[in-house]
Amino acid sequence: MTDQVTPIAAAKQRAADLSTERQSVVDQDQESAIRQLANDLHRLNHAVMRAVDSGVSVELVRSARHHGGEGNWGDMMVPVIVKG
Repeated sequence: MTDQVTPIAAAKQRAADLSTERQSVVDQDQESAIRQLANDLHRLNHAVMRAVDSGVSVELVRSARHHGGEGNWGDMMVPVIVKG
């Protein structure tokens, strides 16, 4: 039997590694904001799965980019829904 790593398992491990690295370079407020974003993304992914399971296709598209004024930015997303 081969020990083959699936792409999802590899992505999860990379995310865990990045999270560990990040903890040494971000302050508490930043860590809190990152955790909230991760939790919200988890809920978003769950909502996308529910929508797909109900019979529609969902595409998330960048609608704008928010700039924080100190060189930081983030993508703003909107869903494009197509009836299946």
